[in-house]
Amino acid sequence: MWETLSDSWASLLDPLRDPVTFAIPAFVVFLLIEWGVAIARARSEATANIGASGMGPSDMRAHPPVGGYDAADARASIGMGLVSIATLAAWKALALIGYAAVYVYIAPWHLPPGAWYTWLLLIVGVDLLYYAYHRMAHRVRLMWATHQAHHSSEHYNLATALRQKWNNSGEILMFLPLPLLGMPPALVFVGFSVSLVYQFFIHTERVQKLPRPIEFLFNTPSHHRVHHGRDQDFLDRNYGGILIIWDRMFGTFTPETRRPLYGLTQPVDTNNLWRLQVREYQAIARDWRGAKGWRAKLGHTFGPPGWAPEPDPAAEPSRSRS
Repeated sequence: MWETLSDSWASLLDPLRDPVTFAIPAFVVFLLIEWGVAIARARSEATANIGASGMGPSDMRAHPPVGGYDAADARASIGMGLVSIATLAAWKALALIGYAAVYVYIAPWHLPPGAWYTWLLLIVGVDLLYYAYHRMAHRVRLMWATHQAHHSSEHYNLATALRQKWNNSGEILMFLPLPLLGMPPALVFVGFSVSLVYQFFIHTERVQKLPRPIEFLFNTPSHHRVHHGRDQDFLDRNYGGILIIWDRMFGTFTPETRRPLYGLTQPVDTNNLWRLQVREYQAIARDWRGAKGWRAKLGHTFGPPGWAPEPDPAAEPSRSRS
């Protein structure tokens, strides 16, 4: 086990083995280009939106210019992303020990890291498990408390992609089947990083529909814009990471039919990084303290976001059993 752990740790420390580290310069370049374009076009797009929709300036928060940036919002997203680099590294270090133990002592076979089919299984396996995790993160409130930070921006741009959570425990647990099936632990993290890099580039309004075969198979900016929408018909749709076929297979796919309204159903009036990360945990704690009975406490914790206990029915006269 210790040899596997040592080899895997060495792989994680090599920057060229981590696609996220390798892609950071590209992230910066594309973000600056998109932000520069947004600054250049903000005034004309805002005027066009107001004229076309009859909205006043007070409505522009809900309908920001296409691909627009708000400086405070973008700084918050980038700050959350920078902190997530450190927190994700810590979660990886913890997970590596568990993955190595599962891989060495439990896995019935070990897949060769250089084989093409290992990499195919890695990408497909990571993507399917990410879909499962992502769907649960929207339907289980305790998991949503972690994930909601990513959805808290009312803008949709490449900076929003960096608005990452700091608690990756759910994903760490969800990916356990991979080392259990013989996937080398270091490769699990590489596959996860590939998914993160891919998803960075779909957080944009500057790319519209792509060719139909791509739109059918892959998650695209159009599909992911739906996922970030707070419109009722867009909520909890399009969970895919790299592939959109999981949503098509499991009935959670919705095409983009109009420009979504982005953000949470209850908008967040803060750019404080800590509050953005912990606000839903605090809400769960408040609901827990006010809940009557364990059923309500568990519902507030593990039920879907917005869950509330049904009103107590009118008290009926008690009946004795014969």
